[in-house]
Amino acid sequence: MNQAHSQNYQKTQNTQHIQKVVIVGGGSAGWMTAASLSNVMKGRCEICLIESDEIGIVGVGEATIPPIRVFNQTLGISEAEFLRKTNGTFKLGIEFVNWGKNGSRYFHPFGTYGRQFDTVSMHQYWTAAYQSGSAKELDDYAMAWHLAKNGKFIHPSGDPKNVLSTFEYAYHFDAGLYVKFLREFAEQRGVKRIEGKINQVNKDPQNGFVTSVDLDAGERVEGELFIDCSGFRGLLIEQALHTGYETWSEWLPCDRAWAVPTKGSNPIPYTRSTAHTAGWQWRIPLQNRVGNGHVFSSKFISEDEARQQLVDNLDSEMIAEPRLIKFVTGRRKRFWNKNVVAIGLSSGFIEPLESTSIHLIQAGIAKLLALFPDKSFNQNSIDEYNRIAISEVERIRDFVILHYKLMERRDTDMWRYCAEMDVPESLASRIEHFRDYGRIIKGEMDLFGNTSWLAVHIGQGNMPQRVDPLVNYSDVDYVSWLNKLNGVMSHYAAQATNHIDYINKMIGR
Repeated sequence: MNQAHSQNYQKTQNTQHIQKVVIVGGGSAGWMTAASLSNVMKGRCEICLIESDEIGIVGVGEATIPPIRVFNQTLGISEAEFLRKTNGTFKLGIEFVNWGKNGSRYFHPFGTYGRQFDTVSMHQYWTAAYQSGSAKELDDYAMAWHLAKNGKFIHPSGDPKNVLSTFEYAYHFDAGLYVKFLREFAEQRGVKRIEGKINQVNKDPQNGFVTSVDLDAGERVEGELFIDCSGFRGLLIEQALHTGYETWSEWLPCDRAWAVPTKGSNPIPYTRSTAHTAGWQWRIPLQNRVGNGHVFSSKFISEDEARQQLVDNLDSEMIAEPRLIKFVTGRRKRFWNKNVVAIGLSSGFIEPLESTSIHLIQAGIAKLLALFPDKSFNQNSIDEYNRIAISEVERIRDFVILHYKLMERRDTDMWRYCAEMDVPESLASRIEHFRDYGRIIKGEMDLFGNTSWLAVHIGQGNMPQRVDPLVNYSDVDYVSWLNKLNGVMSHYAAQATNHIDYINKMIGR
């Protein structure tokens, strides 16, 4: 490339790159986005975030899944500092109570069951042993469960031969404190926060792109790329651009949640989900309190009854009054429309059964950075963003629906409805494959891997009718191997440190 051509190329590049990003809305979505963009752009692009203290945030996303660790590490956030500033705890998985039959329980562990040691999946050996009465429950072969049930924690080993390398972990944390933490991070890197409520969105009359927003105090904020983090209302993506919304209430009937904090001490290292008559209750332990909530369907129970059901099942004293959150499960028909990208609740909502809300924010940010536009807003990039986002969120949707469809209870109208409802074909075929031979079919953009699907299938009674035929050709003494595995895991769990003691040592308390 000659010098003149190079100079012209650089000039074109400089005039085409995005010079101002406007983030509409704060909360976890807004400040995670601001922190990530400011970390990458290093002051070379103006970033401002508009939020109003009057509007507040939903803030139910206090439980996460393991990829949150990658997000924090990418920002260079110290784990100890993060736990200290957010009252965070460790999360090894989710315990599901009454999701099979009344009185039943199972654990969705982070990590794997045992270890893969030949071409046959470990769970196929377990199924063969279990059906012959020679194996314990599936949970007993997950290191995460051995630690969780004993209230213990230890960081995973980096040695792939060590059984302590077979589990992963995430966090529980105070969403409001996390927002404060990320705001400090972003503002230190040049993000400008603007206090105010938006009363008008201005668009280019020719192409329909958003050009600016007007605030209630009279200020006009212009930008080139707008990121909608305004929550359920979708101020830009829906109210301004009329993108459209696809609802999933026929498969995910819950549309309300009561949320309340309670006193707590000696937190357990896992989330608990307990099924009730027309929904389920979450329990999320932090260092200083417990987050609780009752997700329910207003078609099958009144708001007052649901509130009372929550209060009656709390295990400690409330420290605030329950607050009601209304939602519609589903997604925007497009996540990126013109020069607006919806991230967080503005893009859609899957109920918090598998703690995916924070992750979907993280995933939206990652896709935006991978396909970041210039001023031309290339349509191929926009289409690819939407294709990936839709595929990812629909795979998560299917996994959450699986819990409702496999519910063995028939004691209430809601659970009878769930048992009889048709499910998306993308899920129906996966259920049948597992029922036939215990095979887990991987889908494009699957967030949840084999362990997760296996936990729900087995935990909720969808046992395979047959084992993989390859088990019959194996010379593995799998019964002895399973017994040894359970014993080694029990030994390591007994040696591990109490969860809160481990945290206190980490944060220097």
